[in-house]
Amino acid sequence: MSVLRRAVALFRAARTALHIAYGLTLAMIYPRLSAHLRRRILQNWSAELLDILNVKVLLANDDPLHGLHGGLIVTNHISWLDVFVLNAIVPMRFVAKAEVRHWPFIGWLCARAQTLFLERGRARDAARLNVHLVQLLQQGECLAVFPEGTTTDGAQVAHFHSSLLQPAIDAGTQVHPTAIRYEDTDGNRSTAAAYINEYSFGASLWTLLHTPQLRVRLLATAPLAAGTFERRELTRRAREQIMAALPDTGSHNFHFALTSAQHADANLLPSTR
Repeated sequence: MSVLRRAVALFRAARTALHIAYGLTLAMIYPRLSAHLRRRILQNWSAELLDILNVKVLLANDDPLHGLHGGLIVTNHISWLDVFVLNAIVPMRFVAKAEVRHWPFIGWLCARAQTLFLERGRARDAARLNVHLVQLLQQGECLAVFPEGTTTDGAQVAHFHSSLLQPAIDAGTQVHPTAIRYEDTDGNRSTAAAYINEYSFGASLWTLLHTPQLRVRLLATAPLAAGTFERRELTRRAREQIMAALPDTGSHNFHFALTSAQHADANLLPSTR
């Protein structure tokens, strides 16, 4: 590793630490703010984090994620970074495994950002959460789930757990299957953001800090009217649409959705730099 590359990584690490500290400060008052203000803060903070890590989001000009309001986003899951990538485009609430709550700093930030935590293997907790999710969807909230229940390196899409899509059926809302693909600057699939196996959060972040530039390609496929499907069929359709989208990203007209946090509404929040 070159001295210059290590110096750049350390500089970015310092900026990341300051940004997380800034987020922890905002999180103290976040739940008491209006819904509109919370969404703006969440989007701006996520965009700034991507800017610090030099992660560029690619989104097609005609992608349904532009201006999306309400519904359930269903996506493949590669990294903890997925949450901030999606929030930088459309502020939303996520359903995450309960273990995330205990991640250093990020877990507390997620909790203050009203992430919904699921205790895996506890049927009563799942039933309680599903009732809450139905209510939120009926109120027009935008929610997101990772039906794989785990992360992969992005080379495949794992089995989807259909129970996570049941609230969309009960609420009669739309499901938005969305593909995520991390790439290097040449357009090749990258594993730099992959958070798999026994990889610790610290090790994952350190890898990202040493990655000169990373691109993440988002593609929301055709929405599905959840109320018209049986749960397993809805799950199968959502997974197949995501799988079909991943190999064919080159045929779409993409642009940089975020080249820096300046493309977000940065008037509300001061920069951490």
